[in-house]
Amino acid sequence: MQSYLGTIIAAVAAAAGALLVVGVTHRIFRRLGQRSLLLTGLAQHAHRAFQVAATILAVQFAVRFTTRNLEETGWLEALLHILVLGVIAATAWLVAALLVVLEDTALARFQAEVADNRHRRIRTQVVLLRRLTIAVVVFLALGVMLMTFPAVRGVGAGVLTSAGLVGVVAALAAQSLLGNVFAGLQLAFSDAVRLGDVVVVDGEWGRIEELTLSYVVLRIWDDRRLILPTSYFTSQPFQNWTRSEAAVLGTAEFDVDWSISVQAMREELRRLAEGNELWDGRVCALQVTDATGGMIKVRALVSAANAGNLWDLRCLVREHLVAWVWKQRPTAMPRMRAEVGDTGGGQPWQWDAPRRPSPAGRLADGAGSDDARIFGGSEDGAARSEAFVGPDEPADSRR
Repeated sequence: MQSYLGTIIAAVAAAAGALLVVGVTHRIFRRLGQRSLLLTGLAQHAHRAFQVAATILAVQFAVRFTTRNLEETGWLEALLHILVLGVIAATAWLVAALLVVLEDTALARFQAEVADNRHRRIRTQVVLLRRLTIAVVVFLALGVMLMTFPAVRGVGAGVLTSAGLVGVVAALAAQSLLGNVFAGLQLAFSDAVRLGDVVVVDGEWGRIEELTLSYVVLRIWDDRRLILPTSYFTSQPFQNWTRSEAAVLGTAEFDVDWSISVQAMREELRRLAEGNELWDGRVCALQVTDATGGMIKVRALVSAANAGNLWDLRCLVREHLVAWVWKQRPTAMPRMRAEVGDTGGGQPWQWDAPRRPSPAGRLADGAGSDDARIFGGSEDGAARSEAFVGPDEPADSRR
C-alpha cells in the first residue's frame, strides 16, 4: 500500500513539474514571439498539445520508475498500457500542431488576397500538404497504437500475406476516391490551378476558394458555390484567367450602320478609357471586324488589372458608346434598307441585268484586269491556278 501511495505521489509530482516546465517555456515563447512569427505560432497553437504530451510522458516515467521492483499485476499492466497509448496520441497531436505552425508561418509570407499574386502556387501546395500530413500523422498514430496490442501483432503476419489481395480489392472499391486524391496531388504540383485563381468552368466564372485532395470549391461571381471533384480539372478543359498574371483583356462588340465614323468612335473610346480608373493603361483599341449584311461590326478591346475590373469596364464601354452613337451619331444606328422601283428598271439606282460581253470586250473595258482575278491574269495568278488543279483535272477545265 505504501508503494502504491509513493507511485501516486510521484505521478502527481511529475505532472506538476511537467506543467511548470511547459508554463515557463510558454511564457518565454510569448515574450520572444513579439519578434518572431514562428515562436508566436508555437505559443498559440502548440501550447496545449505540448502540455498534454509532457504531462502524460512525465506520469509514465514516474509510474515506471516507482513500480520497477513490483510484481506486474493486471491493473498495473493496464495502467502502463493506457499511458503508452496516451503518449502516442499526445505525441501525434504535438507533431500535427508543429506541422500546422510551420505551414501557417509559410502561408503568412505568401498572401493570396491581392489581385496580382504570383505566390498562389506555393500557397496551394502548402494547404494541400497540410491536409495530407495531418492525415498521415493520424494514420501512423492509429497504426502504432494498434500494434501495442499483442493480439493485433499476432494477426500482423496474416494481414501482410494477404495485403496484395486486399490492396487490389480496396483499389477497385475506392477507385473514384483515389482518383480524386491523386488528381489533388497533381493539381498541387502541376501549377494548373491554385487558390485564388479566376477560372471559367462550364460557363461559370469565379474564383478558386478552397482546394482539397478530393474536391474544389469555386466561388462564382454572384456568391454561389460550385463544388467539383479534383479529377475534373485534370480531365476536362477550363479557362484560367490568372495563371501567369491577373491582368486580362476583354471586348465589347457593336453592330452599327456603314455611315459611322470609325475614327470618331475610336477617339471616344480612348477618351472614356483614359478618364476611368478601371482601365490599367495597357490596351485600348477599336477595330472593324466584319462588314456584311448591311451593317458593320465594331469591336472595342480594353484591358484591366483583374477580372472584376474588366467586367465593369466592358459594361461601361457598352453603355457609354451606345449612348454616344444615339446622341452624337443617330444616323449610324443599325437599320435595314429596302428599295422599291418600277418593273421597267428606269431609275438610275435600279439593277439592270448586264449583257454577256465578248472576251475582247472584257479586256477592252478593264473587267478582265489582274485586280479582278485571283486564278490567272498574271504570273502569280497562273501559278496559283496550277497549284489548285487536281491530278486528273486540266488547268483549263475551270474556265
